[in-house]
Amino acid sequence: MSREGSLEAPTRHALDWKNPEFYDEGLLMGELERVFDVCHGCRRCFNLCNAFPTLFDLVDESKTGELDSVDRKSYWKVVDQCYLCDMCYLTKCPYVPPHPLNLDFPHLMLRAKAVKFKQGGTNFRDRLLSSTDALGKLAAIPVVVKVVNAANRSPTVRKAMESVLGIAQERRLPPYDSAKFRSTAKPAQSFPVRDGAGTPGKVAVFSTCYVNYNEPGIGHDLLRVLEHNEIPATTLQSEVCCGMPKLELGDLEAVERLMQANIPVLAKLAAQGYALMSPVPSCTLMFKQELPLLFPDNPEVKAVGKAFFDPFEYLSLRHRDGLLKTEFSQPLGKVSYHVPCHLRVQNMGLRTQEVLKLVPGTELSTVERCSGHDGTWGVKREYFADSMKIGKPVFKQMATPKPDHISSDCPIAGIHIHQGMGEGAPEAEHPITLLRAAYGI
Repeated sequence: MSREGSLEAPTRHALDWKNPEFYDEGLLMGELERVFDVCHGCRRCFNLCNAFPTLFDLVDESKTGELDSVDRKSYWKVVDQCYLCDMCYLTKCPYVPPHPLNLDFPHLMLRAKAVKFKQGGTNFRDRLLSSTDALGKLAAIPVVVKVVNAANRSPTVRKAMESVLGIAQERRLPPYDSAKFRSTAKPAQSFPVRDGAGTPGKVAVFSTCYVNYNEPGIGHDLLRVLEHNEIPATTLQSEVCCGMPKLELGDLEAVERLMQANIPVLAKLAAQGYALMSPVPSCTLMFKQELPLLFPDNPEVKAVGKAFFDPFEYLSLRHRDGLLKTEFSQPLGKVSYHVPCHLRVQNMGLRTQEVLKLVPGTELSTVERCSGHDGTWGVKREYFADSMKIGKPVFKQMATPKPDHISSDCPIAGIHIHQGMGEGAPEAEHPITLLRAAYGI
């Protein structure tokens, strides 16, 4: 990837978030001004998300047409539009380190969100939506789940939710399932461990809040695919949220508490030779990248990051070593496949596409563009319309081949895309679900 001023790959620096200066608003504003001035002069990221158009409009509508006449209080409008997808850092910005200007826009936005949280500037709704484990535990209780799911489908209730909580009434919300993944996952069969050149021969699955409480079928499909390929697999019976929702909120102390609960369990499995795996890209990214940057001196965090795989990253490496079964009994037909941002920024190539293309009778149309949902951002009343606008090109591209299946590695993005495509579109399916169907298992 060529970059102006540097031909080297981007180098991420650890966040010095425990330094008191990290939370100094004056120092933060100075750095925001420095970075925003560079962005205003470059404007290469104008079409990535709403953060950059918001910044450029502030400048263009100011008295001088330069950043010096923009009220610093307006900087927060830019921060609120960033949902930390990381795409500007990885694919667009020519000034990331090792460039002397040393721009890391997403982590500067994270710092601003952390300052805002520290100052008590985060509302109840945002704290609630980021508490995915607590919500799941409550909503998935058998006597509660029917009420919650019915309420989420009720126009009257949703109107009240928007009025009281600020949750967009038009946003389609994923249902909860009382048959939680971790309590229904079947014991793994015993297979000989066959290590590959780049993959351990056994897997431990971190289910994620979403798969555990909302779509346990994704987790079961993953286990069946692993079993079909004679890969010994186990699941974590003791896990908490990966911390990505709290990271996006700027609650870094909560991220640390969650890390302290998850990492010892995962590190023990990594030391025992397990490949660690998560079926949700944001959770995988959290362990691969964000936690190592937040806790650079923690050897267990580093070990877990090195042991973590996206499912299709793992399966594609197994295929390259001749260890993946490629006898498929069912064609998939036309598949519109969306690559989520948090998968793209893992910088490992199109591994899901690579594996799905192995299925005979499959015509794959791949869309590499932000869907616009991003975790809780697109759920909020004030951002719903923006999320649908950002996703509009994706909706159009996904619909073009009149697909038999639409799919995204991010289940929430899949629901968002299905909603944007409108009536008649097939329900979104996780790629691992499609792979299981192709195997006929």
